[in-house]
Amino acid sequence: MRHHKARWSRPIGAVLAAGLLASTAALAVAGPAAAQPSASSPATVSVKSTQRGPNPTLAVIEASRGPFATAQQNVSPGNGFNGGMVYYPTDTSQGTWGALAIVPGYTAKCAKEEAWMGPWLSSFGFVVICIETNSPNDWDTARGQQLLAALDWLTTRSPVKNRVDPNRLSVMGHSMGGGGMVYATEHRPSLKAGIGLAPFSPSQNMSSERVPTLVLGGQKDPTVTPSMLAGLYATMPSATKSAFAQISGADHLFYTHPNNVQMKLIIPWLKIFVDSDNRYEQFLCPKLPDPSKISIYQPKCPNI
Repeated sequence: MRHHKARWSRPIGAVLAAGLLASTAALAVAGPAAAQPSASSPATVSVKSTQRGPNPTLAVIEASRGPFATAQQNVSPGNGFNGGMVYYPTDTSQGTWGALAIVPGYTAKCAKEEAWMGPWLSSFGFVVICIETNSPNDWDTARGQQLLAALDWLTTRSPVKNRVDPNRLSVMGHSMGGGGMVYATEHRPSLKAGIGLAPFSPSQNMSSERVPTLVLGGQKDPTVTPSMLAGLYATMPSATKSAFAQISGADHLFYTHPNNVQMKLIIPWLKIFVDSDNRYEQFLCPKLPDPSKISIYQPKCPNI
């Protein structure tokens, strides 16, 4: 979906139809590799364990950087998606890391809207790839296919493939990219986690979802409205591990700006389901430790 505040008042069908007439120029992300300083020294864990980092506290998950120093590398277009950026912990003593692929919303660029999450999540012990789409007008199915292509590249051909555990993979998307997340998890049920940020899924519902999925919505979202999102989430099978959180006062673009409101949900979700780390259960079940910015919370507990 188009990420432009002035046009959110238009009906969603009109916005999408107009966007589909736009040119489909290829996207590319450029930028030098950079290291992120460590916030603190990580605890030593066995390389056979998938738990990573020291015992968590609320202050730890509220911080904008975790315990691991990180670096990043450009990803060239090709391999089924249009390139992007990969972020990874520099520590090689912890064994391999779980991974997350992120795709942006309709007409958006990951470099401009979701890239802020790359070093943040990587510093908590994940390899993160923020991808650009082959066309800015790609719908949910194409975005989901590109998420899976990015994970395949990351685990088999990327410069950091030896740092990634191919059995601990996850996906996240915003808006139409959230619809891509739905496609990816339904077509690859071996994924460990899915996260939808105001997901828009015109091509499917979540009735076939088996992957543990976190869905975030905005109380003031005029595009993927609370009622639209509630309808999509209602199709989630009752047996599938999932949670829904509505962020107080959030609009459709809330997720494209750095904030620790969503990160206090995303980090525990990835830790629990990608790293099998039950130390993070306390932040999601049976209730949130800091619910002040969440107007609705519907978890399925316990997660572990």
